[in-house]
Amino acid sequence: MRDVETILAKADWLDRFSGELISADADSLQVSQMLLEHPPRWISALMSLRNRIVAIAGLKTVAFVAGASAGGFPVVSSTPQRTVLGFDDRHLNFRIVVDIREGADRRYLDVTTLVRRNNLLGRLYLLAVGPFHRRIVPATMRPICVNVMPVIREDGKPTRRA
Repeated sequence: MRDVETILAKADWLDRFSGELISADADSLQVSQMLLEHPPRWISALMSLRNRIVAIAGLKTVAFVAGASAGGFPVVSSTPQRTVLGFDDRHLNFRIVVDIREGADRRYLDVTTLVRRNNLLGRLYLLAVGPFHRRIVPATMRPICVNVMPVIREDGKPTRRA
């Protein structure tokens, strides 16, 4: 993704997962909603626990709900090929970028997470949630994709598939 700076200036953490879309006609906002509005139960339970913990620290919570967002994440921008979700908080700013790529006879989904850690709390938070994040993103993609694979690690380096 060459336009990281325009999506989230000074992002210092990113990863990307890619898979082949099963649905042939959904646009990026519809795909974002499919990914985030009906997560597996174990993800909903983890998000509920996360919300209780971060509320104590005065950080923003996220609710998996439908509406002018995708799964409680505000829509920053959207085109048929790309939807950007996210918000800024005092500990970190983040964006979820949902891209649809057209192949010769297939469509592919790329889900990129960009984070700018603003302080020590942001670094500690990402350290704590990172292992869960690496499982949550592919799990939300699998109901609508096949062959879900990591493409870029959180240190920004490509995996073998990139």
